[in-house]
Amino acid sequence: MKIPEIFAENVFNDEAMRSRLPKETYKAMRHTIDEGTPLEPHVAMVVANAMKDWAIEKGATHYTHWFQPMTGVTAEKHDSFLSVKEEGRIIMEFSGKELIKGEPDASSFPSGGLRATFEARGYTAWDPTSYAFIKDNTLCIPTAFCSYSGLALDKKTPLLRSMEALNKQALRILRLFGNTEVRRVSATVGPEQEYFLIDKELYEKREDLKLTGRTLFGARPPKGQELEDHYFGTLKPRVAAFMRELDEELWKLGIYAKTEHNEVAPAQHELAPVFTSANIAADHNQITMELMRKIASKHNLACLLHEKPFAGVNGSGKHNNWSLSTDTGVNLLEPGNSPYENAQFLLFFTAVIKAVDEYQDLLRVSVASAGNDFRLGANEAPPAIISMYIGEELGAIIEAIDKGVNPAAKERRVMKLGVDSLPDFPMDSTDRNRTSPLAFTGNKFEFRMLGSSFSVSCANYIMNTAVADELMQFADALENAPDFMKALNDLVAKTIREHKRIIFNGNNYSVAWVKEAERRGLLNLASADEALPYFKKQKNKDLFARHGVLSETEVESRTDILLENYCKSVLIEAACMSDMAMKEIYPAVAEYASRLANAVMAKRAVSSLLSTESEEAVLAKLSAFADEIKRRSDELVSLSAKAQGEEDHEKLAHFCREKILPCMEKLRAAADGAETLTAKKDWPFPTYSDLLFSV
Repeated sequence: MKIPEIFAENVFNDEAMRSRLPKETYKAMRHTIDEGTPLEPHVAMVVANAMKDWAIEKGATHYTHWFQPMTGVTAEKHDSFLSVKEEGRIIMEFSGKELIKGEPDASSFPSGGLRATFEARGYTAWDPTSYAFIKDNTLCIPTAFCSYSGLALDKKTPLLRSMEALNKQALRILRLFGNTEVRRVSATVGPEQEYFLIDKELYEKREDLKLTGRTLFGARPPKGQELEDHYFGTLKPRVAAFMRELDEELWKLGIYAKTEHNEVAPAQHELAPVFTSANIAADHNQITMELMRKIASKHNLACLLHEKPFAGVNGSGKHNNWSLSTDTGVNLLEPGNSPYENAQFLLFFTAVIKAVDEYQDLLRVSVASAGNDFRLGANEAPPAIISMYIGEELGAIIEAIDKGVNPAAKERRVMKLGVDSLPDFPMDSTDRNRTSPLAFTGNKFEFRMLGSSFSVSCANYIMNTAVADELMQFADALENAPDFMKALNDLVAKTIREHKRIIFNGNNYSVAWVKEAERRGLLNLASADEALPYFKKQKNKDLFARHGVLSETEVESRTDILLENYCKSVLIEAACMSDMAMKEIYPAVAEYASRLANAVMAKRAVSSLLSTESEEAVLAKLSAFADEIKRRSDELVSLSAKAQGEEDHEKLAHFCREKILPCMEKLRAAADGAETLTAKKDWPFPTYSDLLFSV
């Protein structure tokens, strides 16, 4: 396989457009993609026809508007290119109108009250900045999704709006530095994707995995990740075969899959792509997750993307690497050899510091879900407190600016390994802090809090909008300053003094940091139900409205959707848990206990001298666990029934966390205890040892 020959072969990209479109049409398309200008209908007609011909040559029979509603997955409605003419003749047609606009049922997707059942009309609108592609013999056209009144019902629309806002304000800053060459500034993103692979036959035997994505029951196995032998270990043959096919299919779709390896937990792995624009990165990541599941099934595997599929071992995250780049190829967050003297870098850098401090609540909202609550704060993920790690060198520069002194000259360090045959190499200016929610890692910020199943759109449109707002304030202050450099230096120093509380270079897992964060006035929103209502705080509504990213109505609807999703996730898990407990676990424990009781009676019948102490001890424990399983299961059913009557999603979310989740924990503890005493052949479904070590 030669990667350059297959790369993007199923994408209607720039190369395909250049070869198939008339010169003027191609120029118009490039202008739309590069400048964001509207596409004329006659141009769309020519593009649609060329796109159709290309797709049919590739074996496509249908097209679909591929969009990302607020469901957590993508959506698509397939239409064939077939068109009936006189006398029953058919031809293959695809019009500019069909390319530009589709009409899915908006009331059937989460809308947060924006659409009632009788108000069904919604629209999908072509996003020409993300190339069309072929998947499963279908031409997929990336689109935005909105209601009849134009309100956003998807994850792409606010991301595109935020990119426009960020570009506008970043260009204002660059013009202040005399840069007139740059026409566009884009947020660039590289999302690292973690996931688990387990045997599909075992997966099919677990109702909890199939319905909720995670194991609701499971005693810890004798071996977990204690030896740290899985991390970067040799790939097992089935996993390697899966990764090879995944890479090939991703490359065909123009997705920059680059790095793959075993992660820390047994059966856990990671894939990382090369950076691209935030919009395309979000699209690519959605496709990646879909293909992971589909290709895993072909290899008799199941791909788990839940944030915490197994208790007691690391969960899965998605590290969102975010930076700013110009269309001339310059990374605006590149410090250079002398960051203290790099005024442009310092201005953009402090804008991010200010944005993260002022909108820490929104960043926490962007990673809030029922699944991610099980992961945040454990030793595999940052805690719920938002902070920034900037490293020793930049930390010293920030301190020097705050104190109004020049930083001490820092000699570039060289790593010497003490072996003559091994080369010396320059050390990086920053270490990597795995405990930090948002770490600066050379020329980008790594936001480590996202859950593995998340779309990256929300975190990035929040980051884009918050940074755009700070750049707007900076530009307003500097554009008419009589002494630009003095005003800039004063602005950077003032910003650092007022917002350096968000910077923390230490151990975010420590108890001392929790106390210190409280002293600094940083938020500690430990659970999703606490965090999500912050989305609709007035300051946040004002932020989005100022930059045209989300209206107040759209913010309100999104808050309601996210809270409803949280509640539904917990209630589905509760229903699944009580079902498994009473239909699978309780009967198995009762049956095994019955056999133990019969063994006791049989021994006594043989001789009163035979000891039954061990059997009776196990039997007593099993009986106690069985009673607890029945009691907690009944309690869970009762609590779930009570929850059905609550229509306020915010109140219901609190009820789920305060009442239902603790009951689920107690039910699990009883069931897991019973598992440790029950014969393996009598346990009703695969154990952790089976699931984690079978591939």
